[in-house]
Amino acid sequence: MKRLFLTLTLAIALTVSAFAQKVQLHLIPDSPTATYGVGEQARMKVIALDCGVAIYDAEVSYEVSEDLMPAREKSVVKLKGPEATIKVGTMKKAGFLRVRAKIEHDGKSYSTTKTIGFDPHKLEPTTPMPKDFDEFWQKGLEQVAKVKLNPTMELLPERCTEKVNSYLVSYGNINNTRMYGILTVPKAEGKYPAILRLPGAGVHAIGGDTKHAEQGVIILEMGIHGIPVNFDAEVYAALNRQAALRDYATLNLDDRDAYYYRRVFLGCVKGVEYLLSLPQCNGNVGTLGGSQGGLLSIVVSRLEPRVKASAIYFPAFCDQEGYINGRAGGWPHTFKWEGNRTKQTIETQRYYDASNFARGLKAPVFYAFGYNDVTCAPTTTYATYNIITAPKQLCVSPDTGHWLPSEHVEKMWNWIIDELKK
Repeated sequence: MKRLFLTLTLAIALTVSAFAQKVQLHLIPDSPTATYGVGEQARMKVIALDCGVAIYDAEVSYEVSEDLMPAREKSVVKLKGPEATIKVGTMKKAGFLRVRAKIEHDGKSYSTTKTIGFDPHKLEPTTPMPKDFDEFWQKGLEQVAKVKLNPTMELLPERCTEKVNSYLVSYGNINNTRMYGILTVPKAEGKYPAILRLPGAGVHAIGGDTKHAEQGVIILEMGIHGIPVNFDAEVYAALNRQAALRDYATLNLDDRDAYYYRRVFLGCVKGVEYLLSLPQCNGNVGTLGGSQGGLLSIVVSRLEPRVKASAIYFPAFCDQEGYINGRAGGWPHTFKWEGNRTKQTIETQRYYDASNFARGLKAPVFYAFGYNDVTCAPTTTYATYNIITAPKQLCVSPDTGHWLPSEHVEKMWNWIIDELKK
């Protein structure tokens, strides 16, 4: 089976290389799933191609490390003819090993990365849940429930399609702030399910999602910073240069009541209320998002019991205390630096960690990520997935990083739309 897998993989690599960069370096694990048992020895074939033709007898340097940790081995292997074998080794506990390989050819350097798992289904978060976690967030929910929606809606004719209307919308949030987004609604009369689509990190414009709205679903694509989401790109570029928004993920991290994401979490929860207030909504609401949006999808589903389904891909904020416990931590990697590990910041972060919200999920979940992700490390995302007790579906791509293959994106959207239309 392993020999057949290697043969097929080489054939695919030769084909793909014809359409990619001139030199391709491939690492091929001797497990067809790139997953091993703890204690099992892993090996990888190394193949280098120049315009689809194997490079012979070259040297390949490589390093092996645990997920986002310093290299535990650095070495060089020489291709024997067109290939070589790297003895990657094993792990004594559940986790991931990452191999980074590099070749010099015709005066240029080319590299690749491959990550393999060791019983990753046994990973658990290291971040503890505060005893008053539910009490803390219940107070927040009571606060935001008192805020009137006071919604605004402005038609955006240039963003409408034959089948979908697009609107710039806003509604009230705590601290006299507002939440903004682009709402896309099918034009045909009727009642539709709705999806709260939550954004990745950064300060940027939002275009609205007419493509999926045309499948018969209302979509509210959110911004989180309390500013309109349809400014020119130059405005957001300037805002990203401002210290407050450039480093917003750590703003007031030493105070759980003033931390930047408290307003964000509660404002996103309020988005469900907004969607349910729409006359076109049939009452079925789901959440969807990746990276920071994956975190927010988990949070909203946990805090808002009216959510019917959640699509979550490579979520941020997963097990951020991993670094304190000698392994990878989640984005924004705050505790990778010891200077950030104060008593106040650690305690605050526990109220915002995705893993602690994931423990209480009830609605069905579609969950996706890739082994090669170095932004939201698989050690953290898999550990968070493992503690979800709600009905769940896992979609893993061993060869992708902080992105999803188009086939997985389509599968995710089909899943949540089907769930909401049940």
